[in-house]
Amino acid sequence: MSMIVPLDSQPDAAIERVLDAAFGPDRHGRTAYAIRDGMSWLPELSFAALDEDGGLIGTLQSWPVALVLEDGARMPLIMVGPVAVLPDRQMGGHGRAMMDAVVATARARATEPLMMIGDPEYYGRFWGFGAGDTWGWDAPGPFEKRRLLALSVDGRSIGGTGMLGPRIAVSA
Repeated sequence: MSMIVPLDSQPDAAIERVLDAAFGPDRHGRTAYAIRDGMSWLPELSFAALDEDGGLIGTLQSWPVALVLEDGARMPLIMVGPVAVLPDRQMGGHGRAMMDAVVATARARATEPLMMIGDPEYYGRFWGFGAGDTWGWDAPGPFEKRRLLALSVDGRSIGGTGMLGPRIAVSA
């Protein structure tokens, strides 16, 4: 089994190698990248999976994003993903262990709701993510509505109607 450590303990180049191996070098064109454009990942909610020799085999990044509501108000969210594991190490529980870490940490800190683009059957079964609160959400690129998922970590309601995008501070 892998050891889960903070992602910021790993070199940037190694993180990029895992992401390229898992998703391909064209991954930057995906909708998830447009949602979090210009944001830096959150170190306290981003994790790495290391093998028994301390080699990086998986990464999970979390990002500050927001749902811009129809009235212009912003609902802060934390976007989870990508969850990346080297192809030859997939199916070993490494991604699940990183997800366990991010959900547990978010719950312990009572963070903003988590959201992601992912498989509702998998992320719903293990962590309770669902698409029920996201039907009014839109994204800057193609996506399947059923794969736009959210999880309240502290019981706050989610919902709303608007466009997902980077969490950019708005001056008053």
